[in-house]
Amino acid sequence: MSPIRILAACSPGEVRVAAVQGDTLLDYAIWRPGSPDGVGDIHRGRVLAQMPSMGGAFVALTGEDGFLPDSEGAKGLTEGTVLPVRVTRAALGGKGPRLTARVKADVPPGPAGLVRRGPGAVERFAALYPDAPVLIDDASLAADLRAGLGPRLSVVAQAFDDALETRVEALAETTVALRGGAVLSIHPTPALVAIDTDSGTSKDGHGTVNRAVVPALAREIRLRNLSGAIVVDLAGMPIRKRAALGPALTEALASDPLKPRFLGFTALGLAEIQRSRIHPPLHELLAGPHAAGLAALRTIAANLDPDPRRLPMLHAAPPVIEALRRDSVALADIARRAGQALTLRSDPAFGATDWRLEHEHG
Repeated sequence: MSPIRILAACSPGEVRVAAVQGDTLLDYAIWRPGSPDGVGDIHRGRVLAQMPSMGGAFVALTGEDGFLPDSEGAKGLTEGTVLPVRVTRAALGGKGPRLTARVKADVPPGPAGLVRRGPGAVERFAALYPDAPVLIDDASLAADLRAGLGPRLSVVAQAFDDALETRVEALAETTVALRGGAVLSIHPTPALVAIDTDSGTSKDGHGTVNRAVVPALAREIRLRNLSGAIVVDLAGMPIRKRAALGPALTEALASDPLKPRFLGFTALGLAEIQRSRIHPPLHELLAGPHAAGLAALRTIAANLDPDPRRLPMLHAAPPVIEALRRDSVALADIARRAGQALTLRSDPAFGATDWRLEHEHG
């Protein structure tokens, strides 16, 4: 069996991290060092208000407020108390991050504020696969991570080959064509993720198709970091026969580190799966002005001209420009690679995530 490798493809402000075994993509994550999701961060937080009706307390963090449940240490705290807390779940839908006061690290007394950042995706994958070598295509990031990863870490010219790039790009699509002709259609909504299974061009019976689809379904849930409530409409089987697929679903989900639970089938025959939300799902990370701006920087970095006068100007919607300026790493990173600062032009006539590159010289 091929060994597992951790590959980190770096572009300005963003690191795409994959765990692979041979040609198989096992795990995938996006890490934005200048705008992290905060999971694992340790703060000295200040209690703002006890909320008995919600079973916890609001706690002021650096730049935002989080929620500390009574079960995680809020019970009995008084307003104004400063205490160490760790972020256990990223902010979701306008709600602040979830916290715990069960902090194992040594946190010296002091004023409220950020104490240390949590691990990025490279470090998380390195912990998940402790024997896997880590290959990074940016010497600067490698230097930052060297102390924690030691001899496991190597710098390479290019972390992702064309085949892996194609596989990763496919994770942004809402449809997944499977071997044998079946198709998964994945549709996240604010309330849940709906997944439809279609037998497509498969000539097998629906029962055979669904049994073949189940491992791929679990794999896509994990790779896309789908979370919360997930409902799956299986291909064409009578509702009364779908219960027979329950053990296969449970088995397919068992290897997922987040331990998703198959809850059974609804009266309509929809399979219900509950998967914890810790980090934002991939479809959220790929949407919005910040993602658009980082995509623009990745394009610039991939096509840098040896002549610094050929560095293009980024012409983009105001939200894209503002998101890049809020990112503490991205613009400095492209300047390091290009040898000069990138010129930005904000244009309110652009759509919220629109951008284009323009050359100012010749």
